[in-house]
Amino acid sequence: MTGGADILLLILAVLGPVVMFNGSQVSALKICTFNIQSFGEKKMEKPEVVEVIVDLIARCDIMLVMEIKDVGGKAFPQLMTELNSYYKSKNEYSYVISDRLGRRSYKEQYAFVYRTKQVSVKEVYQYPDTQPGDQDVFSREPFIVWFSSPKTAIQDFVIIPIHTTPETSVKEIDELYDVFQDIKQRWSSENVIIMGDFNADCGYVPKKQWGSIRLRSDSSFLWLTGDSLDTTVKESTDCSYDRVVLHGDQMIQAVNPNSLDVFNFRQAYGLSELQALAVSDHFPVCITVKAAARKRIS
Repeated sequence: MTGGADILLLILAVLGPVVMFNGSQVSALKICTFNIQSFGEKKMEKPEVVEVIVDLIARCDIMLVMEIKDVGGKAFPQLMTELNSYYKSKNEYSYVISDRLGRRSYKEQYAFVYRTKQVSVKEVYQYPDTQPGDQDVFSREPFIVWFSSPKTAIQDFVIIPIHTTPETSVKEIDELYDVFQDIKQRWSSENVIIMGDFNADCGYVPKKQWGSIRLRSDSSFLWLTGDSLDTTVKESTDCSYDRVVLHGDQMIQAVNPNSLDVFNFRQAYGLSELQALAVSDHFPVCITVKAAARKRIS
């Protein structure tokens, strides 16, 4: 594997076409979800691992990062410093991060890392532990973000993230339907991406259970990720854990279904299975939102 700077320059060179409209640049928007697997100070102490993680984030304009276990609260800011050190402006990327979420002593955080020239954050909302009349279903309640993206085919949209606990994934995925209904009323937005590590395969969600999951049975939700899509790093596993679900006519029209990409960084960077697993046991899953359609100035 070559140096991080060399890889990043190559990535930036092939990120996709950028077109001039009305004197300004517009381009497609790449949105990714990545279970970074137990990210904290120990991973930040491994330069070869940090290098790969930085390269993975740099492939995306928005990346949802899950399973941050940064007890001291220093590792993730350090990662962002490493990411931005590749850019002259030093603020190419920014981020929003949740509180530490979870039951008892086990805690994780969600974070959204985003390219500041492409998108901005309009509002954030930490979904509460319980809603009136509901049980505490979620192990880690969604940390929901409303994004603005004026240069793409859809100018604002909401991302609802989830990292379920495997044993309760059926209940948690079903409960996302209620989260959507809450956000729909709160922000008057129909254009939503629900993404993350659903643990939606390999025995955790039996086939007979899919019919009882409202997020799946309601035809207004488009599941871009099929049940046979392997998102895991280990050769011994073949599980479609990580999912991307769309809602809203504008949102669905703005995303090309063929843009769905499970990025096999082990193969792309020539890593052994052991080296890849030091980064994560999940591959990032990405989609692309189309560039805004504008009249070209002759």
